[in-house]
Parts: sequence; C-alpha cells; structure tokens
Amino acid sequence: MRRWFLAALAAATLGALSPAQAQDAAQRPGQPDVARISGGTYEVDANHTQVIWSVDHLGFTPLSGMFGRMSGTLLLDPKAPDMARLAITIPMEGLVVTSPRFAEHLASAEFFDAAKFPTATFTSTRVTVRGTQATIEGDLTLHGVTRPVTLEARFIGAGYNPQHKAENVGFTATANVKRSDFGLGEAVPMVSDEVTLTIVGAFKKRPS
Repeated sequence: MRRWFLAALAAATLGALSPAQAQDAAQRPGQPDVARISGGTYEVDANHTQVIWSVDHLGFTPLSGMFGRMSGTLLLDPKAPDMARLAITIPMEGLVVTSPRFAEHLASAEFFDAAKFPTATFTSTRVTVRGTQATIEGDLTLHGVTRPVTLEARFIGAGYNPQHKAENVGFTATANVKRSDFGLGEAVPMVSDEVTLTIVGAFKKRPS
C-alpha cells in the first residue's frame, strides 16, 4: 500500500509537467520518492543549501538576502521518520546581500555583530511527519539569543548523486521569525520586524 501511494505521488508530480519537462525530470537522479531514502546520517551539502530571508523595506519593496556555507547533520530513519534530528550551523560570513557596504553594515556591531557572534545554529527538538511534509520544531540561536522556531518542511527528492557518489536527499522549508526576538530590531517598524525565511536543504549521506 505504501509503495503504491509513493508511485502514485511520483506519477502525479510528473503528470503536472509538460511531456518534455516530465521526460527531463524522470532522468534526474533525485526523484520524489521517499522509498529511495535508506536512512543514516546525512551531512549538509554546503554548495546547495541556503537560507533566504526577506523583510519589508520601508513599505516600498521586499528586500532579501541569503545565508550559505552551512554545515551540519540530518539523522533519518525511514522506519521512524518522527525520530529525525537536524543540527545546522550558519556562519555569518556566509551572508550574501546586494552590496559590500550593506554587508559591512549587517556584519557590524550595530546589527549581527559577526565578530562577537560568528555563527548561528538551529537544533531540532521535535519532528512531526505527515506524508512528504513535516513540522520541525527547534531552537534557533542568533546574535547570542536562543528562541524556539518552527519550520514547515517539504520533501523534494532522493536518490544516488553521481557527483557525490552518495545518496542525496533534499527538502524545502519556510518559517517566520521576529528580528526583535533576537535583539536585531533596528529600524522597526520602517523595516519589518517579521522576517520570512525560505530554506533549501540539500544533504548527502555520510559513509558508514
């Protein structure tokens, strides 16, 4: 029954694409099939994992930036998906924005104070899986402050990556946080206190 459901899910995913898109998708090593997840410890693929943040800037435009160069692990057991555990370290030096001057401002003591707080971390405390979606509750430590944050995650694909020569899994997630909760409330309300996070998580299985 489970395999039938997964096959139907994959077929529905491909069916939503044009014939050319479906053919291309079927040839990719990653497929939307959780049966491809063997389980174990997966390491962050730093080149393909990103956290995109977005705020409202003065009511004129949404303004976004991105954190990259992350490290961490994801523990997965396909027989007990709710026991998954995620631990991520986010270096402040991995921040990418629109200009060097803006980057310097965000890294300064007026904002992230990257010299004093060079990393942020997220550690899951509870995972609730619903099919190919999951709610990940955890603790985010940023700017020396720890607050609970909830991620709404969605499974994208799994399979053997010939470049890494290892099993890969990928997810997306979203979350909302308040800057002021972490002592980063500069320019509120001219720049929105609420920050929308869009996360792309890529992981490769660690050799056993």
